[in-house]
Amino acid sequence: MTPPIVVWTEIPVTDLKKAIAFYNAVFDWQMVPSMMGPEEVAVFGGQGSAQTVSGNLVEGPAAGGTGPVVHIAVPDLAAATDRAKTAGAKVMEGPVQIPAGRYTNIQDPDGNRIGLFEPKAA
Repeated sequence: MTPPIVVWTEIPVTDLKKAIAFYNAVFDWQMVPSMMGPEEVAVFGGQGSAQTVSGNLVEGPAAGGTGPVVHIAVPDLAAATDRAKTAGAKVMEGPVQIPAGRYTNIQDPDGNRIGLFEPKAA
């Protein structure tokens, strides 16, 4: 049996358009609202993203700081952290050095916990 793997994640937000603006600013994405089944969502990175395993933003009750941490890779941790603060994020901790790289934990405007992760250079 193949072990389970994570294939998709969803970050719940209270206002999809405001959340799209925040995540586009932090990650330099080009997300737009689109329909996926019965729900309006915004796919990480934007429509036509080359990622096959990803996630999206979806309107729903946000965890308000109590949900899981979703870590998203960034090429420059300091720059991404600055963009997050400018866009309205609260920095919770970091940067924290780990064997695989380093990360900073933030809360988005809905209180979702997001890890900005910069992988260690190869």
